[in-house]
Amino acid sequence: MAPRKAESELTREMIMDAARNLFVHQGFQHVSMRQIAKELNCSHGAIYYHFKNKAEIFYKMVEHDFRQLDAILIEILERKLPSREKLVSIFLGFIEFGLNHQNQYEIMFLIKDEEVKSYVNEAPNTSYERFAHAIFTLCEGKATIRQIWTVFLSLHGFITHYCRSGQSFVDVKELAKIHANFLVKGLLD
Repeated sequence: MAPRKAESELTREMIMDAARNLFVHQGFQHVSMRQIAKELNCSHGAIYYHFKNKAEIFYKMVEHDFRQLDAILIEILERKLPSREKLVSIFLGFIEFGLNHQNQYEIMFLIKDEEVKSYVNEAPNTSYERFAHAIFTLCEGKATIRQIWTVFLSLHGFITHYCRSGQSFVDVKELAKIHANFLVKGLLD
């Protein structure tokens, strides 16, 4: 089948979604701009109209994904809730994001490809700092750096365990609530 999509029909999001899927399943090094174009049934020139190379696609994709995750945190922090409920909501929001966006989560936190790790460094650090600051503030300055890091690792472990089992957030929502409440109890009690 001949490529049909023109540059004007393609969006950056369409390209990033196709690339994300290929990167997760084949690895960054094994994906070319031509493969991304083939996945979208367009010419590779149409991809170059939006991105100068696959490294830029990867960088913009990761940047976009972390902005999505940060937006969840910001939205929860703006809610009029007691600190304990906000903490539970933040932890559940993180778990829900990870399990409902498994390909994104894998690219954001589980990528092993050395060539692209440098593209991922800044966004995760900024996002983690927001997360850590929110936890520290909601615990009224009583949570230590080690405790906050342990909470993050616990949430990450929960997500990766259930991602590998193919389950979604809906499948494990009750377990996620128990886990989030357990972590909050450890921080506040």
